[in-house]
Amino acid sequence: MKELIKKLVEAFGPSGCEDEVSAIIRAEIGDKAEVRSDNLGNLIAFKKGTGGGKRIMISAHMDEIGLIVSYVDKKGFARIGSIGGIPIATLTGGRARFADGTVGVLYNEKDAWKGPEALSDCYMDTGATSPEDSPVKVGDVACLHRPFEVLGNRLVSKAMDDRIGCAVALQALLEMPSSPNDLFFVFSTQEEVGCRGAMVAAFGIEPEIGVAVDVTLTGDTPQAKPMSVELGKGPAIKVKDAGMLAHPGVKNWMVATAEKLQIPFQLEVLTGGTTDAYTIQTSRDGVAAGCLSIPTRYVHSPSEMVDYDDVLNSVKLLVGMLETEITI
Repeated sequence: MKELIKKLVEAFGPSGCEDEVSAIIRAEIGDKAEVRSDNLGNLIAFKKGTGGGKRIMISAHMDEIGLIVSYVDKKGFARIGSIGGIPIATLTGGRARFADGTVGVLYNEKDAWKGPEALSDCYMDTGATSPEDSPVKVGDVACLHRPFEVLGNRLVSKAMDDRIGCAVALQALLEMPSSPNDLFFVFSTQEEVGCRGAMVAAFGIEPEIGVAVDVTLTGDTPQAKPMSVELGKGPAIKVKDAGMLAHPGVKNWMVATAEKLQIPFQLEVLTGGTTDAYTIQTSRDGVAAGCLSIPTRYVHSPSEMVDYDDVLNSVKLLVGMLETEITI
């Protein structure tokens, strides 16, 4: 899967600009499912079940956090706003890349040794000397610029959130044997700005069960906030986050499948943040929803880190969940 992951994480795809990622996923699916896109850019792959199962929506978001040019000053420096939540301390000395390949250096005009206090302290240097020769203009969108790296069994890149979830969902789709369930694999848009893609996809699909596949934080780094999720200890099964309480039946189905297949797993209680499961759960008259989480260090930084065994076990767990009849 490493080549697939590299292809996905290095693609350009801030919220609202997911076309490149969508094209990669569509090409990988080929004739393995019926594929369509909706008006918000969600890529929806449908696999008809053999009968007797549930109508299930699996959602992994294609978008990543990004930056948007808000102003170009008389010397050609660009001021920037955020698309999604960006920890500003990670920006100084970093780089950003635009859809056309233009690269800019990110810096701050305060004290570089202390870091910026706000995004308004930061600017982007594209090498321009005036607005006229600037390669970027107001409204242009950029992603953080970092390559994919392999550090032993750990994989590092920008945009693991949530291209690693897309990779897990896509690999599960490709490996899926016949299933009694009607499966809708949704590669959603605009999660980082309010889970908007999953909201409209769930409204149209009307699933009986929803499963988000996304990243979650860990508590295994020096002086980290206490949290019972670590890299290398298996996929995390969400109990709760700031936006939703997982449906007990969905959580128990995930736990029972992991135990049956002897897949290591962790239970996740996340005190901040949420996923597509939130908007799936609250669609129409309500959907039984949960979340399969991939433990990830340094979320929303340019160097998000996952463990490869956790990724492979997440695929195994998702396939095991979807290939049998479900009673919830």
